[in-house]
Amino acid sequence: MTADYDPRLTPARPDLAAAHLRDKIAAAAYSVGRLMQAVRGTTGLFATKSEYSGQQTQLLFGERFQVYEEKDGWVWGQAALDSYVGYARAEDFGPPAPATHHVVAPATPLFFAPDVKLGVREILPMNAKLSVMEPGDRFARLGNGLFAFAGHIAPFDRAAPDWVSVAEQFTGAPYVWGGKTMAGIDCSGLVQSALEAGGIRSPRDTDMMEASLGTALSPHSPLARGDLVFWKGHVGIMLDAERLIHANGFWMQVSTEPLKLVEERTRARESLPIRTIRRL
Repeated sequence: MTADYDPRLTPARPDLAAAHLRDKIAAAAYSVGRLMQAVRGTTGLFATKSEYSGQQTQLLFGERFQVYEEKDGWVWGQAALDSYVGYARAEDFGPPAPATHHVVAPATPLFFAPDVKLGVREILPMNAKLSVMEPGDRFARLGNGLFAFAGHIAPFDRAAPDWVSVAEQFTGAPYVWGGKTMAGIDCSGLVQSALEAGGIRSPRDTDMMEASLGTALSPHSPLARGDLVFWKGHVGIMLDAERLIHANGFWMQVSTEPLKLVEERTRARESLPIRTIRRL
């Protein structure tokens, strides 16, 4: 890998690389790959073939993943949503199906039948992507034969009108590195997930967001709802001119605090000042 390519976003290793990189990056072999999709509620994406190597991000139910290698029960490839590269459990993937709807509630059960008493396979997170065969008044039948509550899903092209209010729905969710759901979420996962629900594409990590989202404000500009505040390795969302919502390791959850308090604490504990503030 050369310095020109971010390893988080470049499907290349010394022994294997994506075929489209053949003329750009040297590797022992190249793979065209095959398109798959996540078939579990959440699937961890890791830097190596080990869950102990640290979760980098998550793929949600229905998310597309270009698989370049399957070996030893793992797949290695690249996420369609944000181009993140990593390893995931092979058993968590299946053939792709066209997405017609997405989950708009913080979480929703995936039912075996259109009857709440007959069992739930698992819980699907917000932004899970579904292939609906029969919408139904109360339960939608999916292409995999399972069912979702119709009130918790919406057509794929319907976005939340206020993405910041989506972030507020995650209040109290535990802090989990690499997480993107109510079961566990990190600071950039909160921003990415809320923006996605609002129909806005976002990269995954804070440095990528800081480099590409919105425009930088001058240091003394009045703050407004939706402004993104960046520290080194951390990001939060302004709810108004004074309050910040962020997934953080201090409280180990998504919490709302005065920005001034967070700024003072971060300077005192980690010697980290606010680096930039960006407005979408």
